[in-house]
Amino acid sequence: MTTARSPERTTPERSERNPAGLTAGVGAYVLWGMFPAFWPLLDPAAPLEVLAHRVLWTAVLMSLVLTVLRGWGDVRGLGVRGWLATAAAAVFIAVNWGLFIWGVSVGLVVESALGYYMTPLVGVLFGVLVLRERLRPAQWVALGLAATAVVVIAVGNGTVPWLSMALACSFGIYGLFKATAPLPAAAGLTAEGLVLVVPAAAFLVVLQSSGGGTFTGHGPWHLLLMLSAGPATALPLLLYGSAARRLPLTTLGVLLYINPTLQFLWGVLVVGQTMAPARWAGFALVWLALVVFTVDLLRRRRPPAPQPTRSTV
Repeated sequence: MTTARSPERTTPERSERNPAGLTAGVGAYVLWGMFPAFWPLLDPAAPLEVLAHRVLWTAVLMSLVLTVLRGWGDVRGLGVRGWLATAAAAVFIAVNWGLFIWGVSVGLVVESALGYYMTPLVGVLFGVLVLRERLRPAQWVALGLAATAVVVIAVGNGTVPWLSMALACSFGIYGLFKATAPLPAAAGLTAEGLVLVVPAAAFLVVLQSSGGGTFTGHGPWHLLLMLSAGPATALPLLLYGSAARRLPLTTLGVLLYINPTLQFLWGVLVVGQTMAPARWAGFALVWLALVVFTVDLLRRRRPPAPQPTRSTV
């Protein structure tokens, strides 16, 4: 149930040329693409402490945002089943966040980028396995190319790209549970934060009291960076929510590749991760899979050509 005063109740007309939607969508994906540069700034905090602060300050900020938007009615309207789905979604997004923070903290930025390249393809796979959806031939080709890419990278590296697969799968499962409890963007993120905020706060209290926390004792700049984990999380999600109400899903799907592309470039050009031939081959297969997938989506969106009218004279 959406409150009568909630600004999210009014949905603008979706258009792939909507300037506000394009600006919001590009902004969201650019900010997400810059995350590999942001999370290492929170050193010497360990990844688990960073994750807990991210959960805590996002929940605090989104509670304030939802109050301003007068959107608490959406959260109060959740039934038991909705809260269970929200709790499951919160767990999987926390796993996704934690894996990503850990990955960039140890320099596995390229592996993280691969995970987000694979995310839309994994979403299609879950649609088949869980929702019993039927795939078109082009989608089967895309999934086959992605599976081949995993095999190529695994054989070349001598190990399965588990971080990439875990990131893609955790986000894909998150999406499944989000579909079960549909909420406006702000209300959904707030509800997920409410599920996670108590364990996150309890962990931080114990960590700080035991002397293992870094929230205090490392200067005001570090404290401000830890607090900024909330806005850094909420802003791109809110921009994405705004874009999703203004742009077709196919346009959003194409813009999605901005995020892992920026991460990939950061990993190769800034972090200096090596790209062995097998890794290049695997990425090439994933990029080819995404081209097939995207072209198929765009062709499905194209309206049928008008049939010429036959004269009856």
